[in-house]
Amino acid sequence: MSTLPKTDASFGRANPHALAAILEASETKRIIAATDIFDISGFKLWARNQPVSAELQRKLLDRQLRQPLESCLVAQDGVTSLSLLESLNELLQSDTSLAPVLRPFGARLAREAAYLPLHPVVQLLLTAVETSRPQAYDHAVAAMALNGSLMAASGGDVASIRLAMLCGLTHDLGEMYIASAHGEADADRALDFVSYQQLVVHPHVGALLISQLTNYPAALARAVGEHHERLDGSGYPHAIEADRFSPLGRLLAVTEATLSAVRSPYDTLLRASVALRAVPGEFDQGWMGRVTQAATALAPQRSVMEPADVQARLVALGDVLTAAETNVAAVAGRSKLLAMQKALELSKFLIGRLRAGWNESGMWNPEGMAAADAAEVEALEDELYFRLRGVQRATLLAAGKLPPEEAAVLNEVCESLAMG
Repeated sequence: MSTLPKTDASFGRANPHALAAILEASETKRIIAATDIFDISGFKLWARNQPVSAELQRKLLDRQLRQPLESCLVAQDGVTSLSLLESLNELLQSDTSLAPVLRPFGARLAREAAYLPLHPVVQLLLTAVETSRPQAYDHAVAAMALNGSLMAASGGDVASIRLAMLCGLTHDLGEMYIASAHGEADADRALDFVSYQQLVVHPHVGALLISQLTNYPAALARAVGEHHERLDGSGYPHAIEADRFSPLGRLLAVTEATLSAVRSPYDTLLRASVALRAVPGEFDQGWMGRVTQAATALAPQRSVMEPADVQARLVALGDVLTAAETNVAAVAGRSKLLAMQKALELSKFLIGRLRAGWNESGMWNPEGMAAADAAEVEALEDELYFRLRGVQRATLLAAGKLPPEEAAVLNEVCESLAMG
């Protein structure tokens, strides 16, 4: 995959997006300076115990700081273990599609949530998220619960469950460092390419945040950095493969993909199961299996489609995939530009992974079509179109800035992928 967009990894300057969220939270929460804030030359910018205000934003403009801003602030009445427990209980009592996975371990999750260690930097950022990006906060709580449930289901001990819950809770904190307009509230299924360019760095930033500004275990920071990676090397931001994928990262990747598939109240656990199985070799079989088993145990959904309609949609899906392969192959041999060739190679690889999933599903043959369940076909259809849009964005990112003629050709190919 291409080099990541540049980001300030040192936290030596206040990130404008994180600062804006903190300032928004300060309108309803008491956020103060835990220590005097100095710039790198020793000039005092803000006094200890002074409440955060918009004036701080002006004083921090383009200033290199002696200490990261996040380490200098504290939310006195922000997120706590008790408020996390309340949010968790609301989730467990709600009519969520995750209920079959969460509720068997609800009491265990509630017990461990009360003892999660909230580092001051994490507590500050979670407070800002809760206030400025409530959907992202709900996502963090859901990830905390699901990651903990999967670990509990595997027989994890207290320490393992708490660490898994912390991984889920903190996995998207890197999103605080990109504009909220480019955030992941829609599970990156509706993101345009510009937003994708920004979003792709957030696991890397989150890992740096955890490793540089907290005392959490290195395994937690590593898992946060891996939550959008895939075992077959098709993920981001570093396209790592199985031999470099940590155990906690494998778990968190399944949790993230599951939550991504069930963001809508109308999405079912079947939708998540299909997303996890769509491409063979993407996810850890053990963690993935616990989600798919829970989906399989549910009563089958009643079909509202006639068998002929189901078969017609399956034929259309096969045609879409074939067209994607044809479009990429038609351009691949026409360009000698290295960046273009690398982008098309990535596109071919990712589409090839989709083809492998399609072949393995067996839905391409008449017998598979005859036995296909309408709900699963709809889920598979949605997943395939989403994946093709993902191929489009990854291809454009890998190509970078191309000469106008080459860019026009690549855009044409990518537009055909997005149309699905």
